[in-house]
Amino acid sequence: MSNSRHVPVMLQQCLDMLAPALTEPGAVVVDCTLGLGGHSEALLTRFPEARLVALDRDKEALRLSGERLAPFGERATLVHAVYDELPDVLDRLGLPRVQGVLFDLGVSSMQLDEADRGFAYARDAPLDMRMDQTTGIRAAEVLNTYPAGELVRILRAYGEEKQAKRIVSAIVREREKEPFSNSARLVELIRDSLPQAAKRTGGNPAKRTFQALRIEVNGELAVLERAIPAAVKALAVGGRIAVLSYHSLEDRLVKQVFAAGAATTAPPGLPVVPERYQPRLKLLTRGAELPTEEEVAENRRAAPARLRGAERIREEWDKE
Repeated sequence: MSNSRHVPVMLQQCLDMLAPALTEPGAVVVDCTLGLGGHSEALLTRFPEARLVALDRDKEALRLSGERLAPFGERATLVHAVYDELPDVLDRLGLPRVQGVLFDLGVSSMQLDEADRGFAYARDAPLDMRMDQTTGIRAAEVLNTYPAGELVRILRAYGEEKQAKRIVSAIVREREKEPFSNSARLVELIRDSLPQAAKRTGGNPAKRTFQALRIEVNGELAVLERAIPAAVKALAVGGRIAVLSYHSLEDRLVKQVFAAGAATTAPPGLPVVPERYQPRLKLLTRGAELPTEEEVAENRRAAPARLRGAERIREEWDKE
């Protein structure tokens, strides 16, 4: 299993989805979530004429993938940035339009595998969870300082946790005795506060709470809400975007942005739809594509993945 960290999820499907846009010499593809560089390496290998721009907010990930992508030399440009900063990054590089964009929204397997980062509930670690360890609030501070009502909202909204109230009242009671610092104590508390029936379903009972804390600490949904429309806007006509999501909140957000781009915005009843109202995107997936059973058997991290794609079919009307 130790090798699963090096296996990019749904790799073949992502490459196939982006392929038609990346065959021309000089095509630019952006990997918005570089991680350990698995998807990026595959993109550079499969599309030898393409140039890659890759973003990550995690400096350690940039260092490791930099070593991995070094053989590609000038073709790869690695940037320390959060993916909603995409417009600024492209601006700095003098790239008004790109041909491909890939998002893999899973927590980098490196972050899950590094014990001291506190992402994983399977082993004890400091409650940190920041993807960029040079900035921001730690998960422990969220647990120790947020008012109860705010914690309930986060667990419900970001973790889809039905037992949020029960878990939060236990957190509030315990943090008064001693502030939280490590994950094992939180996992145990969640286990103890859940009714028997809730423990029997859906894997580790702490999973939803950890997901919620991670999203809050990294502002993930707010970042994604800005990033997906920005990425669509950066696509040249004929350019393609592929997004891998791992929970329904992300997937819903991606689905909404794509659906809006693929819809006509004309007032009803027009006999002919003028150009300005016509869809800017064509959807490349019916619903979301799922990983194959074989892939899930080989790499359990692929299990929750959902892939959606879209192709840019015309320019924005408000010519920028």
